[in-house]
Amino acid sequence: MAAVKDAVLERAVDLAREVALEIAEEPEYVGEYLGAVREAERLVSHRFACTARGYRGWAWTVTVARVPRGRTATVCEAELLPGEDAILARTWVPWSERLRPGDIGPGDVLPFRPDDPRLEPGYTPTGDPEVDEVAIDELALARVRVLSPQGRDEAAERWYRGSRGPATPGAVASAAACWSCGFLVPLQGALGQLFAVCANEWSPDDGKVVSLDHGCGAHSETDVEPVPSEWPAPDPLFDEMAIDVVERAPSTATAASEPVPAEAAASEPAATEPEPVPAEPEPAPAEPAPVATDPAPTDPVPGEPAPSPTDPADALPTEVTDADARPSDGA
Repeated sequence: MAAVKDAVLERAVDLAREVALEIAEEPEYVGEYLGAVREAERLVSHRFACTARGYRGWAWTVTVARVPRGRTATVCEAELLPGEDAILARTWVPWSERLRPGDIGPGDVLPFRPDDPRLEPGYTPTGDPEVDEVAIDELALARVRVLSPQGRDEAAERWYRGSRGPATPGAVASAAACWSCGFLVPLQGALGQLFAVCANEWSPDDGKVVSLDHGCGAHSETDVEPVPSEWPAPDPLFDEMAIDVVERAPSTATAASEPVPAEAAASEPAATEPEPVPAEPEPAPAEPAPVATDPAPTDPVPGEPAPSPTDPADALPTEVTDADARPSDGA
């Protein structure tokens, strides 16, 4: 009896296909018959492959049923359902839980979390001036909620393991740590024992929280070792068209010949004439030294002919003129 009733629903394949063609956008999106699934008593689902692009593994599912002792199948519902190998989207997550650090943009507002484990109630004034001054003025705890130990520990671990901790390439290559830098601004409270704020505009961490053992190349107490230039020295340039005018100092003769202005002459005292110096007697002319008539013979030079002795007769004139023969007036 039960088999006959199930057979009525299982034979309703044509009815299920007609319904699948109606809900599909295009008739060709309904593919081959994948079989029937018995959902419950007198309830069977017929499945057809979906051939639409992007719906691999999905199937058109048409569920039919019948009334007790009925022999006619009735369509209950029809829909497109994923199979075991279907491509599915991720499980839907509320917007407040989908947000990640960095997703907040201008104008975005996070939902309020009254039970945030990272926060705890702030400080309530007690009326004691000394205690309230430390808690309110120095530690700034007079807020509705402040960091809880969990929130403080999470922040410290995130900062220390982040890009401004001691293990970054820049910190490892730096010559000195941030704790000795003059641009470091310390923090208050428990986080100030390990972190501070960089205030160096040349540093890549300017305005950011850094660990005390972090470092960079903009440390206030470091310097670069001078190295010689790799470029060759250029050849000297000479300007052959330029003329350098050099002023020469006036000589004594030029200075004496230049006229003296009347004002300068009037202001200077008159020069006194020097006293005459007696003239020294002129020395007597020295007697001429006797001239040797017979010079000493000189040694001959090799390769040159020896000079012949000079004959006194050769030195006399060979010709006698009339002037020489004329007697003088006193003769």
